[in-house]
Amino acid sequence: MSRLDNNAAISAGSAAERFAYLDNARYWVMLLVVIGHTLTPFLDTDAARGFWAWIYAFHVPAFVFLSGFAARNFRGKPHQLRRMVGTLVIPFLIIETSLQLITRHYTGEPDPMMVLSPQWLGWFLTALVVWRLTTPLWRAMKYPITVSVLISLLVPLTEVPNVLALPKVLGFLPFYVAGMYMTQERFERLSHARVRIAGVLTLAIAFVISHQIAPDRIASWLFWRHRYGEAPLDATALEGMWQRSQLLAVGFLLTFAALSLVPHKRSWTTAYGARTLYAYLLHGYIILLLQHQFGLFDRLLDEGLPAVIACAVGAAIVAHLLMTPVVRLIFRPIFEPKLTWLFWPDSHDKPENDERPSTPSESAEAPDTTSTSDKASS
Repeated sequence: MSRLDNNAAISAGSAAERFAYLDNARYWVMLLVVIGHTLTPFLDTDAARGFWAWIYAFHVPAFVFLSGFAARNFRGKPHQLRRMVGTLVIPFLIIETSLQLITRHYTGEPDPMMVLSPQWLGWFLTALVVWRLTTPLWRAMKYPITVSVLISLLVPLTEVPNVLALPKVLGFLPFYVAGMYMTQERFERLSHARVRIAGVLTLAIAFVISHQIAPDRIASWLFWRHRYGEAPLDATALEGMWQRSQLLAVGFLLTFAALSLVPHKRSWTTAYGARTLYAYLLHGYIILLLQHQFGLFDRLLDEGLPAVIACAVGAAIVAHLLMTPVVRLIFRPIFEPKLTWLFWPDSHDKPENDERPSTPSESAEAPDTTSTSDKASS
């Protein structure tokens, strides 16, 4: 990988900081996030495995990549840290504690509570905190993408505790660092007709392949959390690094293919994409209720493909509804508290002209059901 010019990581002016394309992309990827989580209970069925594997090959990498782009100007300024606490740390504590309590009520696990060891949705929020705090380091480094890839490949060689979801944080790190070095101009290049045609073909071929390569064998790899030498991977060091390098390559390829299809102009998805935070944080409660209280997924397991399609469509509808203005109005005081009692007012630290505090949807977006098993801890 060639050396990246740090100057290319920062677009001039606040106008370039946020553009419709970014919110459009968030909207479509969030649909895949919710659909993927809804299909996880069907992972043991032939009807869902291929579709699930296709989604998991790129939906998290895409969201991590977009998050890196959104956070590329993070310098650890006080106003940025306040925003991070209000839109990442507080929501993490709320959803991780509540989801673990709900799961414990129905299943008895986890026992004891492991709030700092995310069991499900909370991992992505902790990842965003870690990645953002290290952003200045990656900006100062000569070869950040190369280093991040090496970290991702080497981390599963040793035992890394799940505190703050570190195995996944370090595994997905290359996508975040690469996203930092994207610019609006580079995103616009993805919209060229040839690139979009190639993107459609790439996603279609990947969809077919995902149904042909025994997705049950690669499912554990797609959770990005196990050591190479432990079950269920059971791979040697070289085999593990080779497999993960393939996952990185496929993740990048399918991420660019998917992003090439996102419209750049403002559309009906733009406003919804700015509210992905709420869809991400709230959809887990609905899945838990349907799974444990009503046993919906267990009753649908024998229905095959029609049930998978119905759940995917229903998940997309739910995700869309959770991004509506009324949901934000209701839950904003909870998930975006102002914390004026904790921090000095903004007048103590005004943003520089070339900086703008991250918006809520730039701070928390993205990622199975909720036990401590693989199917629940993606």
